[in-house]
Amino acid sequence: MAFDLTCVALLVEGLTGYPQPLFRAIRHPVVWAGTLISALESRLNRTTLPGPARKRNGVLTVIVLLACAMLPALMLEAFLRQFALGVVLAGILGSVLIAQHSLYTYVAAVATALEKGGLAAGRRAVSHIVGRDPEQLDVAGVTRGAIESLAENFSDGIVAPTFWMLVGGLAGGAGYKALNTADSMIGHRNPRYEDFGWAAARLDDLVNLPASRLSGLLIVLAAGLLPGCSPKEAWRAMLRDAPHHRSPNAGWPEAAMAGALGISIAGPRSYGGVPAQAAYMGNGRRDIDARDIRAALRLYVAADALLVVFVTLIALAGLVIARG
Repeated sequence: MAFDLTCVALLVEGLTGYPQPLFRAIRHPVVWAGTLISALESRLNRTTLPGPARKRNGVLTVIVLLACAMLPALMLEAFLRQFALGVVLAGILGSVLIAQHSLYTYVAAVATALEKGGLAAGRRAVSHIVGRDPEQLDVAGVTRGAIESLAENFSDGIVAPTFWMLVGGLAGGAGYKALNTADSMIGHRNPRYEDFGWAAARLDDLVNLPASRLSGLLIVLAAGLLPGCSPKEAWRAMLRDAPHHRSPNAGWPEAAMAGALGISIAGPRSYGGVPAQAAYMGNGRRDIDARDIRAALRLYVAADALLVVFVTLIALAGLVIARG
């Protein structure tokens, strides 16, 4: 397992994020994956094709995407590990697959917008991280959206790529990120993607399963480190509410965070003017605001720190054993 590479990746990304000059120069691997997915979708998901053919083409798209992401990463890591500092270079490359820094930045921006600009500013800020109709949200709705995004992306954007990088090195992390991007683009249950996005959606659910449970557990443990948070309620809410979430995975970190903070998130919302029913995660306060986003961010930082410490300790232990 690639604890050494993953440790470097977590530490580098947590400290620096993805530098904006680099993004402007070469964009980001997620953008590269998105470009490939769009190209394949435009050619293989024609509306004139019958459903079974579109489903087969969707499977082919996932295979091509994973091959394009994982094979170069596998060869690059094998090449770099030949050199003394190769694992450090590989870890720096792997850091672009994790989103600790950017997740904090985007969610904190919602809290700042609510605090300084009121509801209108909060709606604009939260529209960058959620897909629901921002104009339909009150302060509590904006807050719920921010906290739900924080909890879900802790799993999808941090714990899951970390887990698969541990298991498969750069190739594991790259493959996960490509698949997760595909799910966000084509894994929707609507007439256009119901068949073509079937493989991406089902496989993404599968690969996120271990990380979602681990994310919830990390939040429960982190709640025990912070005043005002309840690990007992986090554990209780996670076991009670997560199975009722529309997603087989997102409910675990969302319910754990809601229980830890003594609030209620998720519930009914609107997408494109169409109401969508959803179960509540947590049974605490529903009248929430920017102060609760700040509390959620503190909980997120503590949970992320536990992840980093765990990976770092195992990496150091492996280094000691290798030298002993």
